[in-house]
Amino acid sequence: MKKRDYGLAVIAMMCVILAGLIFSFWFAIYGDGEYRFYEKEYRKYSVTDALDMDMEDVMDVTDHMMDYLIGKEEELSVITLVEGETQDFFNEQDRLHMADVKNLFLGGVKVGWICLLTGVVLLGILIWKKMDWKRLFLKAYSMALGVWALILAFLGIAFAIDFTRCFTIFHQIFFTNDLWIFDPDTDYMIRMLPEGFFSDMVIRIVTTFIVLLILLWGMFFVLKRLGKEKRTDK
Repeated sequence: MKKRDYGLAVIAMMCVILAGLIFSFWFAIYGDGEYRFYEKEYRKYSVTDALDMDMEDVMDVTDHMMDYLIGKEEELSVITLVEGETQDFFNEQDRLHMADVKNLFLGGVKVGWICLLTGVVLLGILIWKKMDWKRLFLKAYSMALGVWALILAFLGIAFAIDFTRCFTIFHQIFFTNDLWIFDPDTDYMIRMLPEGFFSDMVIRIVTTFIVLLILLWGMFFVLKRLGKEKRTDK
């Protein structure tokens, strides 16, 4: 096994794992078309009381908001009954910030597909070279997995110590304005999506990601075993 091939395989696996992380975001956020996780969170944090809204209306707002984030709706505007008045749930700051979120989200999905395609192409090249790729892939994946495990451990500790600070740093890195800073007295959206909601969503995303990593490791392990049995039979 050449070091260059091993290095190429590790890079490919890093790309595949990064794609897995990005798509874990997508699955955690959109994996349930009826948004039962969101409804559970709204009940947990008494969102309907904070907004003086019925759960049905809150879920209707959620449906429109989630459709907007993936480009199914062009404008973020929902006329509903909130705090005893029929009005637009979203204000101008909400719309400007969510436009930024939409661009970030859809841009991230594109990066995910690019990473996945890059990883698959690199792995395809290694298979084409007719080397012992089944053993190589597990070894390279394990190495890449170790790197990502360290990154996740660091982030996990940081978020556990001070989620609010990490949440703030995240916004400072990915947004070029302060539109993400809301006032609960005037902005309904922050009442619907309190900090606890995002904390629980992070846990949901990480759990999804870890399950995916385990499944991938299992797949490469089985491939290695099959390759070993094939060599033994010869």
